[in-house]
Amino acid sequence: MRRQQFLEVKEIALAYLKKAGIVLTPQESERIEIADFGLNRLEEIGLQLFVYMNTERCCAKELVLLPGQTCPQHLHPPVDGALGKEETFRCRYGTVYLYVPGPKAEHPHASPPAGREKYYTVWHEIVLNPGEQYTIYPNTPHWFQAGPEGAIVSEFSTKSTDEHDIFIDPAIDRVPRIAD
Repeated sequence: MRRQQFLEVKEIALAYLKKAGIVLTPQESERIEIADFGLNRLEEIGLQLFVYMNTERCCAKELVLLPGQTCPQHLHPPVDGALGKEETFRCRYGTVYLYVPGPKAEHPHASPPAGREKYYTVWHEIVLNPGEQYTIYPNTPHWFQAGPEGAIVSEFSTKSTDEHDIFIDPAIDRVPRIAD
């Protein structure tokens, strides 16, 4: 992604956080990560996040999704003898549609980004509105998409090792790359 796009989306993410009453210090604001997953389709496939803390035992993050933006299907595998990340998503703003293994939703609210449909294989729908939460256990495939007003999700988890996440789509690159 280009630096200009990174800066623009970062400001949008900060505006969403402010709208939800989530305050970051100026130093924290500088640490917002913009993940386009290497697909260069940030408005539809991406995630903006801020990590408060990530220790050997726990992690806390804010995930900001633009309207209709999708975090692609992935799972958190075992790493270095640990089970893999267990995470609880708590919706703070907007609506997020979370998909996990289980009975397929008859009429899902979300749809995979065009051309990437075959990489979305779990269809049990969990709808999270502000104040609602759901826990995803280690090694569980999942993906999520914001509703039309965007969404903010607070994530509370065991140690995060995002660099080890396994994405179904082989074109995904989890490490953001910014070009000037």
